[in-house]
Amino acid sequence: MRLSSEQASAIRRIIAEESEQRPAQVRLFGSRLDDNRRGGDLDLLVKLDNPVAHPAWLAARLEARISRFLDGRDVDVLLSAPNLRYAGIHQIAERDGVPL
Repeated sequence: MRLSSEQASAIRRIIAEESEQRPAQVRLFGSRLDDNRRGGDLDLLVKLDNPVAHPAWLAARLEARISRFLDGRDVDVLLSAPNLRYAGIHQIAERDGVPL
């Protein structure tokens, strides 16, 4: 996993602050899991226990704050909540992802 423990901790803190849900389950998935690769965006699954009123707005805020923290690294946030549609990418992220 190409994230330091300090980065992972900061990402969890940002997600808790923005989502106002503690603790949210956060999983890293995608290319950043491969220690032999370079670059790549940061793909995060954020699983929340409560419904999200404005999911696009929340995902955009999370992506922006985490990207700024990581000096402009591209960040993609996939939300999972009781009121959101579950898609195939959710299954992949849950299966292959690593908890932060």
